[in-house]
Amino acid sequence: MLHPDPSPSVWAGPPRLVSSGPVRPANTTVGQRSKKRNGNSGEKKRRRSWRRCGGVDMLSDRAAQMREALVKSQSITDNMVSILGSFDHRLSALETAMRPTQIRTHAIRRAHENIDKTLKAAEVILSQFDLSRQAEAKILKGPHEDLESYLQAIDQLRNNIQFFSNNKSFKSSDGVLNHTNTLLAKAISKLEEEFKQLLSSYSKAVEPERLFECLPNSMRPSGSPGDSSGKIPSSHSHSDHNNTTENSVYTTPTLIPPRILPLLHDLALQMVQAGNQQQLQRIYRDIRSPVLEESLRKLGVEKLSKDDVQKMQWEVLEAKIGNWIHFMRIAVKLLFAGERKVCDQIFEGFDSLMDQCFAEVTAGSVAVLLSFGDAIAKSKRSPEKLFVLLDMYEIMRELHSEIEALFRGKACNEIRESALGLTKRLAQTAQETFGDFEEAVEKDATKTAVADGTVHPLTSYVINYVKFLFDYQSTLKQLFQEFETRDDSTSQLAVVTMRIMQALQTNLDGKSKQYRDTSLTHLFLMNNIHYMVRSVRRSEAKDLLGDDWVQRHRRVVQQHANQYKRIAWAKILQCLSVQGLTSSGGGSSVSADGGNSSGVSRAIIKDRLKTFNIQFEELHQKQSQWTVPDTELRESLRLAVAEVLLPAYRSFIKRFGLQTENTEPWLCCISKFVMAKNGYENNVILLEPLVENGKNPQKYIRYTPEDLEHMLGEFFEGKTLNEPKR
Repeated sequence: MLHPDPSPSVWAGPPRLVSSGPVRPANTTVGQRSKKRNGNSGEKKRRRSWRRCGGVDMLSDRAAQMREALVKSQSITDNMVSILGSFDHRLSALETAMRPTQIRTHAIRRAHENIDKTLKAAEVILSQFDLSRQAEAKILKGPHEDLESYLQAIDQLRNNIQFFSNNKSFKSSDGVLNHTNTLLAKAISKLEEEFKQLLSSYSKAVEPERLFECLPNSMRPSGSPGDSSGKIPSSHSHSDHNNTTENSVYTTPTLIPPRILPLLHDLALQMVQAGNQQQLQRIYRDIRSPVLEESLRKLGVEKLSKDDVQKMQWEVLEAKIGNWIHFMRIAVKLLFAGERKVCDQIFEGFDSLMDQCFAEVTAGSVAVLLSFGDAIAKSKRSPEKLFVLLDMYEIMRELHSEIEALFRGKACNEIRESALGLTKRLAQTAQETFGDFEEAVEKDATKTAVADGTVHPLTSYVINYVKFLFDYQSTLKQLFQEFETRDDSTSQLAVVTMRIMQALQTNLDGKSKQYRDTSLTHLFLMNNIHYMVRSVRRSEAKDLLGDDWVQRHRRVVQQHANQYKRIAWAKILQCLSVQGLTSSGGGSSVSADGGNSSGVSRAIIKDRLKTFNIQFEELHQKQSQWTVPDTELRESLRLAVAEVLLPAYRSFIKRFGLQTENTEPWLCCISKFVMAKNGYENNVILLEPLVENGKNPQKYIRYTPEDLEHMLGEFFEGKTLNEPKR
């Protein structure tokens, strides 16, 4: 039967179908089963009869049974609800009874957790004590044997201090902190000693030979391997030297072994962390600074004052300036660069400390080097100092970018400013010296004149000076840009060069007036201006001064040559002139006064020839001592004189009956006598009766045109008085 749950709140599941039919017993025997089979047939008949007659009654019975089952189910449900209600009451009572027990259990669990935490905290504290004891043992042993372990022990002490500082509730934390701080202070003190000892052991002055090996081959000093004079090889010209330095490779020397630098870095790091930065700076400066200064002293650097510089002879000072330029290059590119490398590695991570230590180490050495340059810049100016000033200015310009890179940072400001200040002072002094030179050239009061009219020492000095200046073109352009607002520094150099050349010409004009012989005056000016023109044409000055300057001064040279020729040979050419020799009338008979029919006076002819001989010999003796040093100019001048003198001489002899070559034999003895007496036997000269009829004809006709030409070839050779004829 189906038994629906009467309770509205409890559902027992779907209704079950309960059968009220007969149930076969579980333990039915075989006989019973046989009887049953026999009775089944009757039962089937009854059922068929029931189906036909009592089906309705059966359904009624089944319904009644179902109602009875529902009632029973309701009764059971009510009983279960009652039982469950009693359970709820009992559970509430049980919970009330268990609450104190739960509270006690929770308290016990909390206590257990607290005990665990306490044990763990105690374990941590005990481990800190254990680590502290281990660190203390390493600290007491010192850093010398095992520096790495020593540094680890210091780190552990710092960790312990941090731990107990964060755990002030621990009863003995103050005592532990005091003990650990004391131990850490001792450890840092030993660390300072170790840093000092380690840095000092590996800080040695660099020998000059080692530094020279770090230079490019072209920059290494000449001489023996042990020569530490530090002089730049003299075979290098300024321009070659510039080209060399542009492509040079310098090898930074190793000042401290690379394996030591990490150890020094670790020691420095610990000292900085301990707050001992000032002690670290002092130790580093006191050790490294004297070593750097000693390296420079071994190289040859001297500490010289302005007074020392003023007292030096120029040759000595010039050599020291050359060495200073070399020392500056070695100091900046090798020693300071190496020192910066060491400083950067030891103090890596502490930029301000790094810059400060480098500045303190190098300050003394930089001051010594710059003080010498400053003394030169402030010393008395003189023209010969211009080139060394330009060399010094040039090296400071060359090193400017490296100085800026090495001496970076606020701590190095003073050093950078000192270097820049020296560069500007050198530029200022060089420019002033340049101006002084121009003025000195114009006002040079040298009274000693060159007796032979050759190129004056001042001219060669000034021209060489200007030629040297052109080796410094780029430097001079930079120098002009320091003080000029205009961008065209090339035109400024041209203007200055022209002013110097003009000053030289002005001075030469004054010096030329010292000569009593005006012809020598023009020869002197011709020689000197020609030397100027030739030198300009063969140098870079031509591009700067221009062809116009060259052509203009070539014309000046020609003008002075013409003036010399006119003045020096005017009187002697007058002897060969026909003016004053003839009188009116004709015929060829000899007059009573010794003249011929043409009216020419024999006495005047003789006097003219005698005067010619005397003047020519005087000119030969004097002008063979004069000098025209340029071969081309000398030959050109001789040719110009010969082109005037020889035709006039030939014409004079021919016009007045003097003959050569095929003259009558009876006159040969006279010619040989004349030539033998004068030392010229190149040609035969025979006298026409106009002169021959007189006494001593050799007194009047001494030279053939060929003899004169030969003697002209001895002019301007600069011979001495006692020098024999060619």
